Amino acid sequence: MPDSLQIRVHGDAALPTLIYLPGLHGDWTLVSSFRAAVAGQARFVEFTYPRTVTWSLDDYAAAIEEALLAQGIASGWLLAESFGSQVAWALLDRLPLSSVPPSALRAPHSAFQPTGLILAGGFVKHPWPWGARLVKWLGRHTPRFALRGCLWLYEGYWNFRHRAAPETRATVREFLARRTRADAEAMQARLELIAANDPRPITRQTTRPVYFVGGAVDPLVPWPWVRWWLRRHCPGYRGGRTFWLADHNVLATQPRRAAAIALGWMTG
Repeated sequence: MPDSLQIRVHGDAALPTLIYLPGLHGDWTLVSSFRAAVAGQARFVEFTYPRTVTWSLDDYAAAIEEALLAQGIASGWLLAESFGSQVAWALLDRLPLSSVPPSALRAPHSAFQPTGLILAGGFVKHPWPWGARLVKWLGRHTPRFALRGCLWLYEGYWNFRHRAAPETRATVREFLARRTRADAEAMQARLELIAANDPRPITRQTTRPVYFVGGAVDPLVPWPWVRWWLRRHCPGYRGGRTFWLADHNVLATQPRRAAAIALGWMTG
C-alpha cells in the first residue's frame, strides 16, 4: 500500500499523452476500463496518491510534476476526476500565463506544460463546501463495523454498477483492499482541501482548452452549475458532455464513451 506517490505509464511516447489525476479514493482502480479503451490511441499516465493527511494541493501538484518530469513527460492533457480537478487547478496555477507574471503566482514556475484539461466529474470551487465537510464528519464518526458493512454492500453492487466496464469489475478486490483506516483518514484530509480551496482566480485566467465530461446521476457535484460557471468565467472552456446513464465516476460507468469523447477533444 502506497506511502508515496505512485506513477504508471502505458503506451508509446509518440502517442498523445493523457494524465489521469484520480478522485477522492486516490488510486487507479476505477480507471481500468477507460485505460483499456484508450490503449493504442494515447499514452496513458496514471497516479495513486500517498495516504497523507498533511499535503496541501500545492504539495500534490509539485509531487506530480516531479514524477512526470522524472519520466521525461514535459507536456500532456490532464484528465482530472472529482478531487483531481483541484490538483489540476493547482498545476495550472504554477504556470506563467500571459496575463499573470510569474512573480504573482502562488506556486513556483512549472516546467510541466499542460496541453489542456478534461474535468471528469470535476469542478472549480465546490458549490457546496459544507457538503464536503459533512461527508468528512460522517466518515470520521461512523463506526468501523458500519463502514465495513457499507463496503460489503458495495462489493455486491460493484458488478451491476460496472457492467459496461469488465476491466474495472476485475479490480474489486484491489479496490476494497485499499480501503484501510489510513486510506479513510487521507480521504477526509482531501475533503477538507476541497472545502477550503477556491481556484476561481486561476480558472478565470486559463486560456488552455478546458472540457467537462460527467454523469447526470451525480449527488456529489452539481454538474449543471459547474458547466454554467465555466461557460461564463473560464476563457479556455470549450464545452462538455453529460451522459444520462452515468454517475459521478463517469470514467468507470461509461468508460468507452468517455474515452471516445476525450480522444476527440485531444486530437480535434
